[in-house]
Parts: sequence; structure tokens; C-alpha cells
Amino acid sequence: VRNTPGVTGFVGSHGAGSKPAPLLPEEVNHILRSIGMSLRQNDLEVEVGEVVKIIEGAFAGLEGQVTEVDGEKEKLKVNIDMFGRETSTELDFDQVDKID
Repeated sequence: VRNTPGVTGFVGSHGAGSKPAPLLPEEVNHILRSIGMSLRQNDLEVEVGEVVKIIEGAFAGLEGQVTEVDGEKEKLKVNIDMFGRETSTELDFDQVDKID
């Protein structure tokens, strides 16, 4: 990449032997969130039956009861009350906070 015409000086810092500066995790998260993604660094520990608060997405602000946890995929199913009916929704770990 560095030997591609027009790229030198754009990628990395100037000078021979210099290396590109890495992005901070906050910078990566900002970029990913701007395109609707996020950097998964959530060590959420919840069990079936616990109540969580949804902090991101269409159901942000609602609370629900965890009915299923998939630690490998970092997803969980939560039952929320919508219009007087219990509705199940699948969420990413980083979309919820555990309620103590």
C-alpha cells in the first residue's frame, strides 16, 4: 500500500520506516456506529429470568425479561411488554444493560 502512487503520506505517518498510527477503540466505535455497527466488547453476564434494560435500537428505554442467552453469538432473547402483550425480541449483548 505504501508504494502505491498517491497513497504515501495518506496512510501512516511521514518518513522512511514509519508505521501507521493505530486507531483508538473509541475512534473505531464512532466509525462503526455511524454505519450502524458496533465494536463488541461487552462482558454482559446475564441468566435466563433476569431483567435487562434495552439501551439501543427500536426498543431503547424498555425493560424485559431474558428468556434465552447465546454467549457464543453474544445474543439474547428478551420478552418485552408491548401494547399489553408479551413480545419476544432478539438483541445483541451491547444493546442491553443488566439491572442490578
